[in-house]
Amino acid sequence: MAEKVYDVIILGGGPAGLTAGLYASRGRLNTLLIEAGLPGGQMTTTDLIENYPGFPQGVPGEQLSRLMEEQTRRFGLEIVNEEILEMKIHGVHKHVRTSRTTHACKALIICTGAEYRKLGVPGEKEFAGRGVSYCATCDAAFFRDSRIVVVGGGDSALTEALFLTKFVRELTIIHRRDALRATKIYQERALSNPRIKFLWNSVVHEIRGEQIVKSILVKNVRTGKITEHDTEGVFMFVGVSPRTQFLNGLIQLDPGGYVITNADCETSVRGIFAAGDCTRKLLRQIVTAVGDGATAAFAAEKYLEQKE
Repeated sequence: MAEKVYDVIILGGGPAGLTAGLYASRGRLNTLLIEAGLPGGQMTTTDLIENYPGFPQGVPGEQLSRLMEEQTRRFGLEIVNEEILEMKIHGVHKHVRTSRTTHACKALIICTGAEYRKLGVPGEKEFAGRGVSYCATCDAAFFRDSRIVVVGGGDSALTEALFLTKFVRELTIIHRRDALRATKIYQERALSNPRIKFLWNSVVHEIRGEQIVKSILVKNVRTGKITEHDTEGVFMFVGVSPRTQFLNGLIQLDPGGYVITNADCETSVRGIFAAGDCTRKLLRQIVTAVGDGATAAFAAEKYLEQKE
């Protein structure tokens, strides 16, 4: 097992993890943050964030991520780029096995967030990266002047669709109901955008192509009729799933796999806390993740004080 024992280890470097890292390191706790990708999480692939306080004109996700990371490093937060594989408890210490080594700590904060859910239809896996995408900011430039479809009706689907209209010739939103779920302001923008069309009461049945996507089969959920539509790209935004598979039954999760916490971000195991999108909560936004991260770090600090 690892020789060095940190006061706190934070799993995940999204807004919850970075905020927890800021509060913990500023509180003079020896803190390690483990992140497999870029610090900032899904923020880094968001074109413009308009609902985070303090930025009246909005702020690019990449910029906000960079600012948050810079602030945490100023107070000495140690960040490593490693994939989290497994978590175990040995005595009073928690051990995290990664793609490179094993780290140990006295208190653990889980901020692993959530990932875009897959539809699971034929062709989705085969054409991933060849016309099927889950990130508009990452892939929009590949579809300049193209005809594409966006699947979903929530905030993510509409904000990503609006961003994509800067690049594509025509965009069709496919939604399984006859009304959108997104925030009203996004609905208004999408419904008034001349490049956006809608296919209501419909679901993707199959994605077809050769080397790249050429068309999709769409099923009307009311009539059962299946029709084929030409398209050069399929962007999926049909919800998210928590990244909690590595927990392996160690702490209590709800049926959807989200970590169950109390108001102080404590999990079912003492000394293990959770914050952000991986937890069971009403609203999953950057601003709520930041609040969770601060609470979790403060609770971890109190836990360590009581132990000593």
